[in-house]
Amino acid sequence: MPSLTDKTALITGGGSGVGLATARLFLREGARVAIAGRNPEKLQQAAAELNAGPQLLVHPADITDPRQADTLVRKVTEAFGRIDILVANAGANIKNRSIQELTPESWRAMIAANLDGAFYCIHAVLPQMRQRKDGVIICINSVSGKRSNPLGGAAYNAAKFGLAALGICLSAEEKDNNIRVTNIFPGEIDTPILDHRPVPVTPEHRARILQPEDVAACVLFVATLPARASVPELIIKPTWQTYI
Repeated sequence: MPSLTDKTALITGGGSGVGLATARLFLREGARVAIAGRNPEKLQQAAAELNAGPQLLVHPADITDPRQADTLVRKVTEAFGRIDILVANAGANIKNRSIQELTPESWRAMIAANLDGAFYCIHAVLPQMRQRKDGVIICINSVSGKRSNPLGGAAYNAAKFGLAALGICLSAEEKDNNIRVTNIFPGEIDTPILDHRPVPVTPEHRARILQPEDVAACVLFVATLPARASVPELIIKPTWQTYI
């Protein structure tokens, strides 16, 4: 029997990259999957690619708006009965990311995209997980949430450090409710976020960094552990990349 049979997963940022790769793996393992994102066209393209029929729900939402995050969780719960796994994967970066280039508006946008949205979805899904005393929450972070570096930019780094703290605190508070929380910290991944690098990334560079399916495999590993086992943090990086 597939490892996620009868489980429901909500994946934010599910239209491309790690979110889409995770949806593909989860569906293969028997899960009911909902993918969310801000771009309806991208979500529909993802749905066509996944071709999963009633096992897949697509729901466009801007989760930086807490009302849309609440609606997303409610709609997925109504469709599938419950949410067993939340993969808080949505994130973004900008090209003008140095401190001298940041504005109050771009700073707020980075915090909203990389931290606020995860909190709003967690806040919306927690009541049902607490009631059942069961649930898995996986936050897709970045090594920028462990090692601050100008490559990511100050606002992105600050948001990812905040996301790490959120996951740690949530895990400590909810362990007695059997809610398991994992922060996954990937190094460089070949996803659309690279298109916003200040210096364009070459095809050769993209080929030697992590691929979305590499990180998705980590998400699946965490999601399929027995309820007695929890992974607070998981770091994955390209082999050549230094982690110091």
